[in-house]
Amino acid sequence: MRLVKIRMEQSNQDIRAILITEAFRFIDRVVTLTGVRRIALLGSIVTSKADPKDVDILITIDDGADLTALATAARRLKGMAQAKNKGADIFLANPAGEYIGRICHWSRCGPQFRSTCDAWNCGVRHYLHDDFGDIRLNPGLVKEPSLEIWPTVIYRQKVADDLLPFLAKYEVNRSGA
Repeated sequence: MRLVKIRMEQSNQDIRAILITEAFRFIDRVVTLTGVRRIALLGSIVTSKADPKDVDILITIDDGADLTALATAARRLKGMAQAKNKGADIFLANPAGEYIGRICHWSRCGPQFRSTCDAWNCGVRHYLHDDFGDIRLNPGLVKEPSLEIWPTVIYRQKVADDLLPFLAKYEVNRSGA
């Protein structure tokens, strides 16, 4: 019985490491996209929770930013997480610091493609899934997220030690720029 528990703990640690690695790969992909203003991590992945259910990333974008490339990168992250029976959510905020929705998870966005879409304004802004009936982020969390990564690393809570090597890259890049 103890051997099974040890294997389970190791498996959870491995999955956590994969989620963190893939989250930072995603960040590396989207940090240079036009219209991206800020990237932050939220939720249990920031803590030392051994078995987080998902990765939550908050991205502040310009009002007119094209979301196509961001949606493509998000689907890649979500697919990897789903392969491990986990999830990934990419939350979006506007420059005023207001939550505006999530990235649409469909490869083709608009009511002509998905009659079951629950976004309030499906297709008005491609790849913006404004499902406020399901999810609304706390306004305080949107304005001051737990851990900002880009353009400046800002810690608003203690973060898990396994995040520090990934964050060091962004701290070094800032001080060397």
